This record gives sequence, structure tokens and C-alpha cells, in this order.
Amino acid sequence: MTALWGLFLRDLRLATRLGGGALMGALFFLTVVTVIPFGVGPDLNLLSRIGPAILWIGALLATLLGLDRLFQADRDDGALDGILMGDQPLELVVLVKCLAHWVATGLPLVVAAPLFAIFMNMEPIAIAATTATLLVGTPALTFLGAIGAALTVTLRRGGLLLAVLVLPLTVPVLIFGVSAATSVSIGPTPFGTPFAILAALGLFAAVLGPVAAAAALRFAAE
Repeated sequence: MTALWGLFLRDLRLATRLGGGALMGALFFLTVVTVIPFGVGPDLNLLSRIGPAILWIGALLATLLGLDRLFQADRDDGALDGILMGDQPLELVVLVKCLAHWVATGLPLVVAAPLFAIFMNMEPIAIAATTATLLVGTPALTFLGAIGAALTVTLRRGGLLLAVLVLPLTVPVLIFGVSAATSVSIGPTPFGTPFAILAALGLFAAVLGPVAAAAALRFAAE
């Protein structure tokens, strides 16, 4: 447990240092949220209706932005070989690395979402619902993204391929996240149903992601 906690702190420190990618994700999120309203135009009602979708798409793209570093940095400095030969179950190690990555890159997006929602002219209840869905849904994006990061760990500049591999997997999370976030303002679906499905998808991704990513890392090491 001490080794896993040390790994969590190490990955968190590497992700939050200058050039670690965490700040880049938040800045990208801000850029998406501020640029899209210029394309939508001055219709504040339209902007309010599509605001949750814009926040979700921005969070999805910002999450994908730094995922290629999840295992690549460890492979570059040789730490990945030590992890593969270590005593800790690889699936548990991947889970810890995913959690550290989410705390460094996903959690700031959730914290910033209420502030960025002001640019979308969203009602307070819509802001609260969108923030709640991002809190539950963004870990699922990280766990699913770990699969793509593991599959592309041996490829230089594999970020684009990672996005191509991961984006189809994240579609259900995006659908139910946006559905739950918009249900409180424009309906007709009640908030609880899509939110419960979103939470279930998150739990499923928390199991599937580390197991599949660990299998991909073992295959890449052979």
C-alpha cells in the first residue's frame, strides 16, 4: 500500500509540475469554452441550451490531450520496466496511475466548470447538474483513455492514434453525461435516470480500463 501511495504522489507531482500536462488541459478547456460562443453567435438562449454539451466536449478533449503521457513518460525513463517486474498487481498499479492522472487533469476541469459555465449563460441548476455529471463522468474518460495510452505506449507521437482509439469508447459517457446535464433545464428525461447510467458506466470503466490497459502493457513488453 505504501508503494502504491508513493506511486500516486509521484505521478501527481510529475503531472502538476511545469510541462507535466495538467495546466495544458485546463487551458485547453478554457480555450474551447471561450471560442465556441463566437461561432454560435449572440443568441444567449441557444448558448444556454447547448452550454452543457460544450462543457462536456471541452472536458473530453482536454482529458484526451494529456493521456499519451500516462505511460509514455515511464517507458522513456525505464520506470515502466520496473513496474512490470514489480510485486504489485499491474491492474492495481494502472488504477492508481489513472487516479493520479484524474486528480491532476480531470478534477481541475470539474472545479473550473461552474466558472466557465458563466460564459454559456447557464442557469444555476444547470451549472450544478453539469458539474455533478463531470465529477462522475470524467474519471470514466480517464479509465477508458488508459486503454488507448497502453496500446500506443510503444509509438512515438501516438497522441492522434490514441484519440482515434479512445473517442468511440467515450461516446456512451458523453451521451448520458450531456443528457443528465441538460435534463434539468430542457428535459424531457428526468435527471436521475441518465445520471445513474452515467455512474454505472463510470464503475464499469473503472474495472475494464485498468484490466485492459494492464493486458496491453504486458503485450507491449513482450
